Amino acid sequence: MASKRRGLPEINAGSMADIAFLLLIFFLVTTTMDVDTGIARKLPPISEEEQEIPPEIHAKNIYTVLINANNKLFVENEYMDISQLKEGAKAFINNNGRDPSSSENPEKAIISLQNDRGTEYMTYIRVQNELAAAYNELRNKEALNKFGERYIDLNKTQKKEIRKMYPQKISEAEPKNIGEDS
Repeated sequence: MASKRRGLPEINAGSMADIAFLLLIFFLVTTTMDVDTGIARKLPPISEEEQEIPPEIHAKNIYTVLINANNKLFVENEYMDISQLKEGAKAFINNNGRDPSSSENPEKAIISLQNDRGTEYMTYIRVQNELAAAYNELRNKEALNKFGERYIDLNKTQKKEIRKMYPQKISEAEPKNIGEDS
């Protein structure tokens, strides 16, 4: 006759499944998982008015930014280092007609961004960050001048007023093969 062990409970397949389930739950709860984050960007709201004819956009109101496969930045057909992009974008957006070949005013200024299919993701993100920083600095400066507070500290109505003065118009074209030398 087989002898029973004293003091140990009998383990069957059902209780093994329960233990495995509890261990699985334990590991799921205690394990941290990396969460991918994207670019915090909202699409413009759908216009309530039907626009049959799109507004005319003059070429001088478009700031062309291209990133080629070698991660070189070309702004207005000239090579530019990414570290210069923010200041260049600010000068373009805030031109207010001073330079006749540049934007008429911040409300009409549009930044056209296009990258090559071979552009590295980090380069693309750096360019995005510099363009967003240009708008943020212009909005902050205007908020300080107009309300005496930083843009982030303004109330909803004040922020809306500043955004109307400096609308963030970044047009992103579909990536294509821009080439290595352009």
